[in-house]
Parts: sequence; structure tokens; C-alpha cells
Amino acid sequence: MTSTVVDSESPDLVCELDNVQGMVDALTSVRWKRHQDAVLELSEHGIVLIVEDTGCLQAKVYLQRELFVRYEYNAQGRPRFGVSLGLFVDCLNTFCIPGHSSTIEFQYPGPDMQLLLKSTDSLSACTYAEIRTRIPDTISWDYNFEPAGSTPISFTVKSAALKEAIDDLEWPGSNIQIILQPVPPSVTFRAEGHGDLQIDFMYYANMDLLAAFNCDQVVSHRHVFSISTQPNTKDESCLFIQQCGSLLYKYKFLRATTSNIPSSVIKDNRGSKVTVGRGGMLKVQHLVSVARPSTSHPHIDSAGYQQPSRIAYIEFFVKPEVDEENAYE
Repeated sequence: MTSTVVDSESPDLVCELDNVQGMVDALTSVRWKRHQDAVLELSEHGIVLIVEDTGCLQAKVYLQRELFVRYEYNAQGRPRFGVSLGLFVDCLNTFCIPGHSSTIEFQYPGPDMQLLLKSTDSLSACTYAEIRTRIPDTISWDYNFEPAGSTPISFTVKSAALKEAIDDLEWPGSNIQIILQPVPPSVTFRAEGHGDLQIDFMYYANMDLLAAFNCDQVVSHRHVFSISTQPNTKDESCLFIQQCGSLLYKYKFLRATTSNIPSSVIKDNRGSKVTVGRGGMLKVQHLVSVARPSTSHPHIDSAGYQQPSRIAYIEFFVKPEVDEENAYE
């Protein structure tokens, strides 16, 4: 993994980050399988890492240029290259020193189109690494996430509570129903299979847990994990996300959105935001701090949001599966 950096011409990107552990936490949050390929996209605004699974689950890690102590971008357009996510995270881990915020330099491309990494903490010793890149696979699906109605339907819940709820709902071994109700403001997770399990987040009862709630209509989603909307003749405000039938989410995809939430997010008691989009698309957002521990004492509001300049944004998009057998006529 050792190489010598050759200065033949100006690379597309040279940048430095002063908290490698923060980047490891951000990338680990989207590592739901042992073997995963990732696509990195470079731009003048920062770096985006994209991973997906069978066209049903996609995750993005946004590393804005403000996270870096140095960011020199010289490329035309937005270069993309593929890497092994596991190899990338494992390589970054070799630069992490317990109790110390390591600074690392990234350069792309190297002489043979590698991603080059170099420690910059010491003048007397230096660690180099290179990661072979590949021509990126085509992203199998793209999307334009739109609100399901005129008013965005979303809620923000403490990340630890969301993770615990999704983990617990595996036990019944059945479809999961999520209900958002405006009066009283609440979010309900319900499963009926080997047994019955219901988890309620009441907005007014515990605003520290359910930190934000935005829904002006009764919304009922049925998951495998599934999501569906059922006709409601008594309440004309009931939202029909899609009238063609049930919208199904596989449990493994929904669980992937919370299974690797970094311990730093749990420790700092941050919040995760869940939004329902048009057609039943589900978006789950997390915030991961990339600030140096010695200086990272920003204000955290009740929804778990910090100063944006030192935060990596994590977004998961879970695509529903349409159950045509139960489609409405």
C-alpha cells in the first residue's frame, strides 16, 4: 500500500481533512454489506460518495468542501471513479490514532489513476497509501425526490430511538405499518406476525424524543417492511400516496438506514429525519460530525442539528415495491 506521489501535472483534487475518524464514521454509516462498491463524485462543492443495492436502496454521503482544511479543485466537470467501500474505510482506519485527530491529504488521480492518501501530521514520518480505482458502474436508478403532497410529510426522531424501533420491529416477522396522525401529533410503528408489536412516538408527550413533526393529513403506510395507503371513506384528508396498490419495503433495506449509525451520533443525542415522498419514496437523513474533538463544542438544537460547516450529511432513499396483486381497481 506504499507509494511515492509523483507531481507530473496538476491533479483534479488535492484536499486535507483534520479528522479522519469523522470521515470513517460517515462512510461506515452507509456500509451495510461486507462487499460494496461505491462511486465517488468530485466537484468544486465537495465530494459525494454513492452506494446502492439492487436498485431499491441508495445512500449518499455528502462531504462539503467546508469540511476540509484545504480543498484545491482543478478538474473540468465532475469526475467520477469507483472504489471498494470496505477497502476505502479500512484504509482510512489505518490513519486513525486513538485519542488523536489525524490529518490526512487526499489526491486524485495518481500516476495510475489511484486515489492517493498521505498523513500530514509529522514532518519526521509520513504514511502513504494508494487505492486502485475503477471505471464506475452506472448508477442503476436516479430520482427526483418530491413531497407527497403540498405540505412535506416528515418527522425528526432521536437517532438512537429510530434505530431501536426498527431493530425491534424485526421480531414479529411481518409487514410493518407506519402511521402519521396530525391530531394528536404522533408516529406509530406497528407489526403483526408471530406476535403484535406497536411503538408510539407522541409529539407533545415527549418532544425531546420526537423533536419535530410535520403532517397535516392522516397518513398510513404498510410495509414488508411494507408501505401502503388504505382508502378512508370517513376522512377525506387521508393521503393516498399511490392508488395502484400496496407499496412494499424489504426489511433489510429499511434496516440498512439505521444499522450502522455511528456511536458518536448516539452519544451526542442527535436526530434523524424521515420524509415520505411522492410514490412512497422514503428518505432517511442523518448528520455526522467531522469536527476535531478538541474544538467540536457547537450548539446542538432540540432536533439534533449542528453548525452545518462541520457536518457530513447522510441520505438514504428506499424505493417501494408495488404489490400488483392487491392493487386497487
